[in-house]
Amino acid sequence: MKEDILKHELVPRHVILSESEIEKVFKDLDFEKDRLPKIKSDDPVVKAIEAKKGDILEITRNSPTAGTFVTYRLVEG
Repeated sequence: MKEDILKHELVPRHVILSESEIEKVFKDLDFEKDRLPKIKSDDPVVKAIEAKKGDILEITRNSPTAGTFVTYRLVEG
């Protein structure tokens, strides 16, 4: 039986941002989509959430030292 990778304790929360969420998150920044760190389209989590090339993912990690840390990645082919 295959385990759901999204439920694994070491996999941070990944969410595909909508266009309105992208505008809200990056509205006060000099934002260029192509300058975001990349994540491959064949990444197991990208596949599991059915993200497509060009999507921006919000990744939320919990850290014992930093608390909650949010980062963004651009899905690339």
